[in-house]
Amino acid sequence: MHDTARTIEARVERFVREHLRPALERRSVPLDVVAWDVPGEPVPFAEAVKQQFTPIKPGVAWGKPWGTMWLHVTGEVPDGWGGPDVVREMVVDLGFSAAQAGFQAEGLVYRPDGEIVKGLEPLNNAVAAGDGPIEFFVEAASNPDVSRAVPTPMGDKATAGEEPIYTLRRIDLVERDRNVYHLLQDIGTLTGLMRELDPALPRRAQILRALERMCDVIDPDRVAGTAADGRAELAEVLASPAYASAHRIVAVGHAHIDSAWLWPVRETIRKCARTFSNVLALMDEYPDFVFACSSAQQYAWMKEHYPALFERIRARVAEGRFVPVGGMWVESDTNMPGGEALARQFIHGKGFFRREFGVEPDEVWLPDSFGYSAALPQIARAAGTHSFLTQKISWSETNKMPHHTFWWEGIDGSRVFTHFPPVDTYNSDLSGGDLARAQRQYAENGLSDVSLVPFGFGDGGGGPTREMLEAAARTRDLEGSPRVELGTPREFFADALAGHPAPATWSGEMYLELHRGTYTTQARTKQGNRRSEHLLREAELWWSAVAWRGLGEYPYEELDAAWRTVLLQQFHDILPGSSIAWVHQEAERNYALAGVALTTLIDQAQQLLAGPGTDSVVFNAAPVAAAGVPPLAAAVAAAPGWIPPTDDRVLDNGLVRAVLDDSGLLVSFVFEGRELLAGPAALLQVFRDIPNRWDAWDIDAHYQRHVTELRDADSVSVRSGSIVVERSYRDSSFVQTFRLAPDATWLDIETRVDWHESQKLLKLAFPLAVHADRATSEIQFGHVHRPTHANTSWDSARFETVAHRWVHVGEPGFGAVVANDSTYGHDITRRWAPDGSVCTQVRQSLLRAPRYPDPHADQGTHVLRSALGPAPTVLEALASGYQVNLPTRTVTGGSAVPPLISVSSPAVVVEAVKLAEDRSGDLIVRLYEARGGRATASITVSEPYGQAARTDLLERPLETLESLDLSLRPFEIVTLRLTR
Repeated sequence: MHDTARTIEARVERFVREHLRPALERRSVPLDVVAWDVPGEPVPFAEAVKQQFTPIKPGVAWGKPWGTMWLHVTGEVPDGWGGPDVVREMVVDLGFSAAQAGFQAEGLVYRPDGEIVKGLEPLNNAVAAGDGPIEFFVEAASNPDVSRAVPTPMGDKATAGEEPIYTLRRIDLVERDRNVYHLLQDIGTLTGLMRELDPALPRRAQILRALERMCDVIDPDRVAGTAADGRAELAEVLASPAYASAHRIVAVGHAHIDSAWLWPVRETIRKCARTFSNVLALMDEYPDFVFACSSAQQYAWMKEHYPALFERIRARVAEGRFVPVGGMWVESDTNMPGGEALARQFIHGKGFFRREFGVEPDEVWLPDSFGYSAALPQIARAAGTHSFLTQKISWSETNKMPHHTFWWEGIDGSRVFTHFPPVDTYNSDLSGGDLARAQRQYAENGLSDVSLVPFGFGDGGGGPTREMLEAAARTRDLEGSPRVELGTPREFFADALAGHPAPATWSGEMYLELHRGTYTTQARTKQGNRRSEHLLREAELWWSAVAWRGLGEYPYEELDAAWRTVLLQQFHDILPGSSIAWVHQEAERNYALAGVALTTLIDQAQQLLAGPGTDSVVFNAAPVAAAGVPPLAAAVAAAPGWIPPTDDRVLDNGLVRAVLDDSGLLVSFVFEGRELLAGPAALLQVFRDIPNRWDAWDIDAHYQRHVTELRDADSVSVRSGSIVVERSYRDSSFVQTFRLAPDATWLDIETRVDWHESQKLLKLAFPLAVHADRATSEIQFGHVHRPTHANTSWDSARFETVAHRWVHVGEPGFGAVVANDSTYGHDITRRWAPDGSVCTQVRQSLLRAPRYPDPHADQGTHVLRSALGPAPTVLEALASGYQVNLPTRTVTGGSAVPPLISVSSPAVVVEAVKLAEDRSGDLIVRLYEARGGRATASITVSEPYGQAARTDLLERPLETLESLDLSLRPFEIVTLRLTR
């Protein structure tokens, strides 16, 4: 029987390949084409159609990397064409390869009046043509395929070259046979299902015999005339209903469009137009088709660059068929954005959807981000969101996530109903293999019977195709297959929650056991993000004080523009450092421009607040005291400085004493008689860094076996009151500067690196004389504890972790903090000191040097700042982190500036002070409990105010407050709104 089955399968496969597919096109005729090659960056339709076009024929090479060519296509329908069973289309082949959409040449088709018709992709390359004269314009993009994980110059426009990389193959008018097309869809569904069935099942044999009969009844010499007979032979097996116990799948149309990755942002804008126009065209053809699309940024691009297309989207949103999801400005990384920035992703994202469409997504939609912060559930709930979807956790290398449908609990106890599609892809084509995998892998089988499948070409866009929708129709109720229904995420989550009696709970972060290098790669991008977040904090704080004291108008537009820049660049392939060179060069330019604008705003606000005079006024934007200045205030005082060394190797301010040896290694750090170090600290270590698969993304555990420690110094000297150590390694050089402020308990360590290595990882090591079985790392609005041991496979897989401004390790009554100003990657492990005692080593991952997708990633000069000090509790660690990231500023003025907001408890931290999004002038204060315990605090406002209310993140009132005496649960975020 097996031999017979294989024989039949081989027959069907050959019959489809040699007879049915060739018969799909009844006839074709070339169309007339003229072209204009755009000399620079893309231009809009109205400008392109005014240019001088010249003839072009199939076989002609075209398109330098990242170029654009406009085509004007004309023609007539030949006499005698037409009939009831044919579809007339323009078919375009720009030189497509067999790869899926989004990673090569693409096109966008326009009518002569400028109306967008649809996009062109390798597997979606046809445009409906009417009965009259044919006339279209095609904007063809010659994007290079840089998806192969090898170093390439193509990711930088300056090095990509000028030679054409595509050959125009075809632009024809084609008549396709409807019956043959639907026959091929029938066969595709049945063969896909059959391959997933147990060979012993009668159902498999029934399908196989039906396919055999289909081959028998179709005349190879007269396929068009007999295709209907072939379909009739398959009708019975297609009509057989699904088992009563069949898994149910809600299929959601989707196109994961990376806002930048292996293409620049400008190309993403065009990808969105191509994909969204494809979707709108399919909606005209399939009335039950719905499409879910995240990222308010992408809608905003359509509104700005393609306003007519945006209005068509708006109409479909109103129908409930084009569905905004996610509620965030972009599908951001969630490991590295600061707490306020992650909040603003929702504030800006949901704000856009509410203003433009009158809708508010109820789910977080992050299928492809590289792990998920334990703070995210609370942030999402505070933004009015109740559910969460991801796919990426299925990529973990070591441990398998035990649930697919569950509650996810954050650090404050907030929960979101979470689904992790068992189909294991966010780019499904609804094939038999995908559907069977979703049913087979669903962890909640027996408890729940429904999962979600996002379908459509993604990453580079493209979205669903007609073939996918035809597959959905055939598997709606098909024996042997899960039942497939088209639906929305909101419908799925409601159905899944109602049908699951007691979902399990996952508590804490969802750590991706892969892509650990994304905490470190492209350090300049990460530094730009951290710096911009803190500049925004300062600008909003001081301008809130200016506005509420009647000294000036709040700069809403400038601050919104800066936030939109920061939020876009927190996209999960920009901030993690996994994009081509073009993307990161642009990000660095954007951060620099934002930095200039924000610094100017800060200077202006501080000058207004300080007033005229000749005194030094020191401003402290941190929520903790710094340099003798109260939190969120300014004082007339001497500008802070550094104390000079007591000799060439010692820094001592009476609080702490730091000693360097003749090699410039930090060998002692004493606080209150207690030695903090268990060995030389601030030690630079260089590791071999050649991951098994993805250069920019991954750090693999074997890196630890290949290390060079930079213990020898080229020079050790005293300069400007600091100890300066110079080192070198191969083609790179390092300058470490050690400084101590007069009243500080932490040592400031600046590491300046001129980095010219390849496939190397640079770490800064701090062996600490602390016996800690866990480390505490700052995340958004709080912190998480992670083991320092590797008792379990989950522990050992977590060998590189993310932290924000600080890491704390402690034992009863004593602890230490290692802080940073722009470093996210860390590894924290237990070690044994020379005397045999257990110590804890904290290492910061400073720089990498991957070769793909940017072969020059991290090359050049970097200045990174770290701090080391005692910290008996996390609150001391928190203070160090804020002081390192928010240094005081000094202006010349006439008076101190009292804090606009004061908090009575050190455990309650002010994270943002701003004016309301609705531009009413109301004051918004966001604070959180930072210790991880319950706290009470009294809030004092230095200016008169009217009503006080507690709000959600979107600044909608939750309750009116009679006083500003607050009780907070552990890590709770509180947003206050105060009227004037």
